[in-house]
Amino acid sequence: MSRTVHCRKYKKDLPGLDRAPFPGAEGEKIFNSVSKQAWQEWLQHQTMLINENQLNLLDPDSKSFLDTQREKFFDNDNFERPKGYVPPSKK
Repeated sequence: MSRTVHCRKYKKDLPGLDRAPFPGAEGEKIFNSVSKQAWQEWLQHQTMLINENQLNLLDPDSKSFLDTQREKFFDNDNFERPKGYVPPSKK
């Protein structure tokens, strides 16, 4: 049986993650407030940001940038998109 969370991105109850995405308070916060759907969308978006901005994940500045963008993404704030990115059209 899947767990349900009130997703902070979609503002409705949706299936939640099976486990925290990483250890610590931030991982628990995401586990309790982000749906599987929103997490998968973030992972895709994060991959684009890493590739387009050529981020080094060992660099503390890159990690901080991604942490900030992740929070903005889940809060539907003005998060960064790769230059020239056009979202796929919804059918």
